[in-house]
Amino acid sequence: MRFVRPFRLLTSLAAAAVLLAPASMLSARAQAVQPVQQAAAVAEAAKPAAAKPAPSPTVGAASAAAVDPANSAPPKSLTATAIDTVKEVAKSAGGIFSRVPCLPPKGGVRPVGSLPHVAGKLAAGEPVVIVAFGSSSTQGYGTTSPEFTYPNRLAKQLRRQYPTADITIINRGKGGEDAPEMMKRLQPEVLDMKPDLVIWQVGTNAVLRDLDPAETAHQVEDGVARIQAAGADVVLVDPQYSPRVTERAESASKIVRLLRRIAELRHVGIFPRFEVMREWHDQQALPIDSFVIADGLHMNDWGYACFAQLLGDDIIRSVGQIKLGVNAPVSPLTNRPM
Repeated sequence: MRFVRPFRLLTSLAAAAVLLAPASMLSARAQAVQPVQQAAAVAEAAKPAAAKPAPSPTVGAASAAAVDPANSAPPKSLTATAIDTVKEVAKSAGGIFSRVPCLPPKGGVRPVGSLPHVAGKLAAGEPVVIVAFGSSSTQGYGTTSPEFTYPNRLAKQLRRQYPTADITIINRGKGGEDAPEMMKRLQPEVLDMKPDLVIWQVGTNAVLRDLDPAETAHQVEDGVARIQAAGADVVLVDPQYSPRVTERAESASKIVRLLRRIAELRHVGIFPRFEVMREWHDQQALPIDSFVIADGLHMNDWGYACFAQLLGDDIIRSVGQIKLGVNAPVSPLTNRPM
């Protein structure tokens, strides 16, 4: 029987996860990682020298210990007990890799609204197609890896929530665009995908390019109407709260108000990204550079993760209410612990 060491893998993964958190939250992460390191040290000290082979470069968590089912299990040694401790601590710390420690606004935000098409498909066990439509923050500019884009993070969250469902999220983000360019792509890149839900992030580049807010709103409303006519739910996502947007405060405020108005008129959802990110900074005291990269515009890995997580929470809550027959807007976002 040969034992290999899972400890380096576990502590490395936990340490890597800390890098995704803003500075004000690192202490909480350190508390989650510390028990893993302590348990690992106990197990390492308990091993005799002959039982400490060099680590294999291909070892994964699933191969942490070899087990022979044909032999009866002997009483657990100190080493085996320590290994079990590491496994249990790792399970409890597993939320680090699926949720980030971010909070919604304390007073709640406007809910995304009901999503009857998505809820109906999930209830019937049918495949669900979601299209993430937008510009560079949908495409994922500012992330360190494609897996950290908000559509990819959202997909993982929804698949964890609905493990038996066939959920596809298609990323249709293209940097630099706003409503005029997106409307040209709406049919071939969105509607032709036969989506059940379109998450439309729009308005940031309208602010940066000094586009007429009223004309932008007219185009977005037309697009929403076409998406609804195609039989899909809609969630609008307004601009991000970042220095390059807030330096044009009047234009940004107009776009945010107009998008909310469209959501009300067309009875669709809206995720108030601007409001959520402003609260991170103003009320939760997070420095701007803890969720925005050096260009002063795009979110970093943590910012995208928190955005996707809160959006996913609201989608899940809305679907749950519709499946229960409650055709009303979902309640405001509330904090969910990791």
